[in-house]
Amino acid sequence: MEGVLLVNKPAGMTSHDCVFKTRKLFKTKKAGHTGTLDPDVTGVLPICLGRATKIVEYLTASSKTYEAEVTLGISTATEDASGEIIDQQELSEKPDESIIDELLAGMEGELTQTPPMYSAVKVNGKKLYEYARKGMEIERPSRTVKIHSIERISSVVMRETSASFKFRLHCSKGTYVRTLAVMIGEKLGLPAHMSYLIRTQSGQFSLSQCMTFEQIEQRLADETLRLIPISEALNHLPKWVINDTLAEKVKNGAVLPVPEPFKDADPDARITVYDEQGTCLAIYQKHPSKPSFKPAKVLFID
Repeated sequence: MEGVLLVNKPAGMTSHDCVFKTRKLFKTKKAGHTGTLDPDVTGVLPICLGRATKIVEYLTASSKTYEAEVTLGISTATEDASGEIIDQQELSEKPDESIIDELLAGMEGELTQTPPMYSAVKVNGKKLYEYARKGMEIERPSRTVKIHSIERISSVVMRETSASFKFRLHCSKGTYVRTLAVMIGEKLGLPAHMSYLIRTQSGQFSLSQCMTFEQIEQRLADETLRLIPISEALNHLPKWVINDTLAEKVKNGAVLPVPEPFKDADPDARITVYDEQGTCLAIYQKHPSKPSFKPAKVLFID
């Protein structure tokens, strides 16, 4: 089987755990996820199987939507609820919701973040959490992310000496929601951490399309499981349909003249190439220095 499996990731499993379980269920070594979710996080986790592993990078690049909860008054080493408390400030009154709404609105657009120490970002060949587990804190490269929209979706609730509220976030890939929760706290002058997170959308894939592992196992047993075909998974990219003669050249990774409809395409744009039977053969892009089309990824080889 090949295509994209839409998993509703459970809490308590890493993204790698989900891939490992998928490999066992489908009896294949060719499987890979399209964007890491922390163990405590649930929600949309697309997993590519078979030939679809070649398109992981084109699904990873998509924007994400989350629903999260931030808790004010407590910060942790991991920036989420699983970490050791490192700072605490007692709240005597509920934070003003209008102030929170204003600061959230001000976070839309480009934002600079520094990845948390407990993350999978690599520095000098090692993942940051490997340093963190040894009690080391090192300099991390900042990154620019984009917040398309962020809004509060619940009232602020007092919890003894802390307060929390939920928000919905639509953002670019690479955004650390944990770090965003900490930044919200900093803007309010309070320690904070992310106390809940679910990914509700990854690119074109939504939570309503996803299945739990129990549902996947049942549909495999019933032979009713449907994977998202490669052509459907890539339908967010421009499409070029070619004849059978040209198709043979594409399968061999040929460089082609730029087709008329894509002469003004951005050099970084990716174009999916289909044969007349509807099979996605490759992903092409403009050559950086020549008036030609070159393969970024050949997906179908005879």
